[in-house]
Formats: sequence, structure tokens, C-alpha cells
Amino acid sequence: MPIRSLSIGLLWMAFLACAAAAPRAEYKIVTASKTGTYIQIGRDLATWVADPADIDLEVLESKGSAENVQRMRFEPGVKLALVQSDVYQAFLDEAKAGNADAGNIIRPLRLIMPLYDEEIYFVVRADSPLNSIHEIKNQKIGVGPLGSGTALTSRTLYQLMFGEPLPPANAQYLTNEEALARLTVDKSIDVAIIVAGQPAKLFTDMKAEARNYIKILKLDEAVPETAQAKKTYFPAVIRASSYSTWLKADVPTLTVKAYLVTYDYGLQSTVGALSRFADSLCANFDKLQANGHPKWKQVRLELPPLSQGWRYYGPMEKRMRNCIARRTAVGAAAAAPPPLPRNCTEQELVLGICRR
Repeated sequence: MPIRSLSIGLLWMAFLACAAAAPRAEYKIVTASKTGTYIQIGRDLATWVADPADIDLEVLESKGSAENVQRMRFEPGVKLALVQSDVYQAFLDEAKAGNADAGNIIRPLRLIMPLYDEEIYFVVRADSPLNSIHEIKNQKIGVGPLGSGTALTSRTLYQLMFGEPLPPANAQYLTNEEALARLTVDKSIDVAIIVAGQPAKLFTDMKAEARNYIKILKLDEAVPETAQAKKTYFPAVIRASSYSTWLKADVPTLTVKAYLVTYDYGLQSTVGALSRFADSLCANFDKLQANGHPKWKQVRLELPPLSQGWRYYGPMEKRMRNCIARRTAVGAAAAAPPPLPRNCTEQELVLGICRR
């Protein structure tokens, strides 16, 4: 074959290969405010999971979990969301109670995997007479923005602890930054409730002088209000090491679980892209833990049984369970002790088949 014809043939084959290559998927993930932990988790997923899976993942700010559920359901391009467990359950409860809108929103949503526990911060002024979480009854509270997971968490916790709804006159729907300003500057609220996985940028950015203006209320295990709260939420500790510039001692508090959520997609191209995402999430999990937000170190690569009404997304669940099983098998083989030496028989020695 003439060289010119061969060159043309090779170029044509290369062109066909490029033309046949599938374009990178362009997806979005909804997170939370720019000073929260969710947005950093989203960026980690974009860098260490989506990119190796040939997905361009745009990380979007939001008001938080409740808005994320809505946007996951209806906003074009949003294929992933970070959602608090109590928010997800609240939508399921509303649907079960007969709320058609809640059912329409939540029933097609699916879980990818549980992530980590988010700490709940009950922030008051440094000179406040309040010292424990159960003392917030009848206080004016910044509960988070409308549409946020923080707002739902605040109201749910209040209802659990005190057996009555948070009075509307005592609730102000504010962003984290607005709540801290109202708390410390004009003093129009007494408590700011903030939900964020530690270390949260909002608090890590604070200087040593912050301790002169704010403090964090402690969880008191001895009071009945705590027992009521623990029906839905779990005890945890805000570590002084997370905010070493201004926090002097560990603070016991409560947490809520964060989940990675998607939709029950059936379009083959989307199923394929999300399956690649699942493979990449499993394959690159060690990189997430090594290079991502410190909260990744608390995430376990597993798919535990779910509560009634909660469902994993089938195509991703299958890929992840297979990958997790392979990782487990490799880890078990690596950890297996070497076989014990044994004495060979004389006949094995003569035949040269002894294996010590």
C-alpha cells in the first residue's frame, strides 16, 4: 500500500474513533452555602470522582437540603444532591400523610450512599446566661433560611425536645452569616442554629477574638429533653481541634446524617454515566479520604439497610456493591496470614514436590 494511502487511512480511522467517542456528560450537584461543608464535599466529588468518570460536574450553591430535594426533582441538569436524613424523612412522612406534592417530589428520588454525620451548632452570645441546648425554649432563634435543611432540623428538634412547635414569633429564617450578625451585632435573636460538618469554613475562618462574642451550647445527657431529641438525632462532639483558633474545649452536641441522592433515571445515557460515577466513587474512595474534606475520613464505603420508603438507585447500587465486594476480597487476601510451614515426607523430598 502506498505511504500516502496508508497515512490517509490512519487519519480516517483516528477521525472515526474521535467521532465515535461519547462526549463528556455535563451534570450539576446542589449543595449548600459557600461557607458550609456540603459545597466542599461537592467539589471533592467533582474533582476525584466525576472527572475520572468523564463527567463535568458543576457544583451549585443552595439554601440547603429542602431546596436540594426540590431542585433534584425539577431543575434541568441537576443529577446529584446532598440531603440531610431528617429532611428526606420529612418528605416521606408528608407523602405518607397524603400530601400529593411531597409524594410527587420524593418518590422518584433514590439514594446513592450515606456520607457522614453533620454537627448541629447552637450558638449564643458569649455573655448569654444559656449554657445547654435544652435551655433554648422560648428564645428568639435564627433557624436557617426557608428551604434549608437547617430550618427543618431546628423546628424538628424544638418539637422533639419541648413537645410543642417552635412559636412563629420566635423563629427568624436567616442565613448562617445573617444569624451570627443578628446574634452579636443588633442582638435581635438569642440563638443561631447552624448545621455543618466539622471543620466548617464558617467557623474555621474565625479569629481568636471570636470567643469574646460567641459560645456554643452543650448537650446535657441528664435532662429529658435530650432523650426526646435522641429519638431522631445522635450525640456527637464538636472538637476544639476543629476550631483551634478560638474554641478552647470540646463541646457535646447532636448530629444529623448526610446522604448523596439522585433520581430514578431510566434514560440509557444517564444510567451509563451514573454507573461510571459509581465505579469511580468506589475506585477513587481512598483519594477522597486522602485529599478531600476531613469529613471524608468518617465516611464508610458501604450500603447499609435502609428505613422503610428509602431506596437505593438500582444501577449504581449494583456497581457499587460489586466494587465493594472486590475491595473487601482484596483487603482480606492482603491481610491473610501466610501458611504455616510443615514438615515434608521423605517421599515428597525424593520426588521434589515438597512445598514448605
